Amino acid sequence: MTAPDHVDFWFDPSCPFTWRTSRWLVSAAAERGVPVHWHLMSLAVLNAGKEAPEDIRRRRAQGLVTTRLFAAVATEHGPDALARLYTEFGDRLHEQGRDVDTGLHREALAAAGLPADLAAAGDDDTHQAAVEASHAEGQDRVGTESGSPITAFADRRGFFGPIVDDTPAGEDALRLFDGLALVTSVPGFSELKGARGTG
Repeated sequence: MTAPDHVDFWFDPSCPFTWRTSRWLVSAAAERGVPVHWHLMSLAVLNAGKEAPEDIRRRRAQGLVTTRLFAAVATEHGPDALARLYTEFGDRLHEQGRDVDTGLHREALAAAGLPADLAAAGDDDTHQAAVEASHAEGQDRVGTESGSPITAFADRRGFFGPIVDDTPAGEDALRLFDGLALVTSVPGFSELKGARGTG
């Protein structure tokens, strides 16, 4: 099978499941010579208006602040800067277990070679429309309401996931990449799902 010419990946920066998937994708796509096109989505936008405990509502609100910041970076500095920021932010949040606040945002921005004062963009709703437009684009590619992440090979239909319990590496990473590219090339394929945490 001919390798796809790119992979589109919609992500909410605050989602730990998405982080593991993204690290697999970065590695496997690079090994296969396939560029990744990064796009934002928002679990806060997805779940707007839905009942949830206070701590979850608070995390969603903080996640939206982060996503607005990422949208500002994408708009002002481009997709490569967006990918760099995600790596620096994700390492601090998901690997180091840091709390999300302005200090973490500023630190991640600086480490990604970006102006630290962009951290203020998260508290400004100027970039809300860009977040919602990118989010809607990802939902449209799947064709139904979907969580984070969404993966789409080339111009094919998008799919939720894949969700991985641990980040695949080596041959496992490449088998998952090639397998996903293969099954999503079948026009009638629509869903494959299993229980989490049992692998």
